[in-house]
Amino acid sequence: MIRVLLVDDQPLIRSGFRAFLDLEDDIEVVAEAANGSEGVELARIHLPDIALIDIQMPVVDGIEATRRIAADPTLAGVHVVILTNYGLDEYVFDALRAGAAGFLVKDIVPEDFLHAVRVAARGDALLAPSITRKLINRYVTQPPPTSAGAGLEELTGREREAVVLVAQGLSNDEIADRMVISPLTAKTHVNRAMTKLHARDRAQLVVLAYESGLVTPRTA
Repeated sequence: MIRVLLVDDQPLIRSGFRAFLDLEDDIEVVAEAANGSEGVELARIHLPDIALIDIQMPVVDGIEATRRIAADPTLAGVHVVILTNYGLDEYVFDALRAGAAGFLVKDIVPEDFLHAVRVAARGDALLAPSITRKLINRYVTQPPPTSAGAGLEELTGREREAVVLVAQGLSNDEIADRMVISPLTAKTHVNRAMTKLHARDRAQLVVLAYESGLVTPRTA
C-alpha cells in the first residue's frame, strides 16, 4: 500500500486529490495538511511514502517544508512531490534543490498522475525525460555556478557516464542501451552515484550533475 500525505492550502484541491487516490486499491491517503508546517509534523507522525506538497502556502511554503523533510533523517523514506499550477518555474528549481523528488503540474491527466505517484513511491525516477530536458534547457540559458562537488571524485568511470546520461534525460532502459549493459546494472550505477553524491533521488542527481560541473549545457 502506497501511503500519501496531501499538503495544500485549498480544501477543494485536497478533496479532489483524495477522492481520486482513494479509488485505487494500492494507494491510501493517510493525512491532509493546509500548510507546510502542518505537513512536516504529519509526515513525522504518519511516515508516508509520498508527500504531495503545494509550493505556495501560508505559514510555511512548500519549498521550506521540502527542505525540512529532506533534512530530517527520520523522514528519509518520504519522497516529496511538488504540486504546482505554473509548470517549470523558478519555484520548482528551488524545490528540487531543497530535496524534492520531482514535481507535477495540477492539470496533469489522471493516468499520468497515478503513474507518477507509483513511480515516486518505488524510489525510481519521477521526472520524465521531457521534464529532465526542460531542466537542461534552463541550465543552457542560465547556467549555475560550478563547484567541486563533494563525492564527485569517488565516482567510477561507469558511474560518471551513467550520471551524464541521467542529466541528458535518459531513462534507465535508455542508459542500459547506450552503455551496452543490463537495465539492472544501469540502475545500480545510478543508485551508487546518488549515494556517493548524497542525492536523495534522480532529480537531485540531475541538479548536482550540473552544479558540480560534471555535466555542462555543452556536453548535454
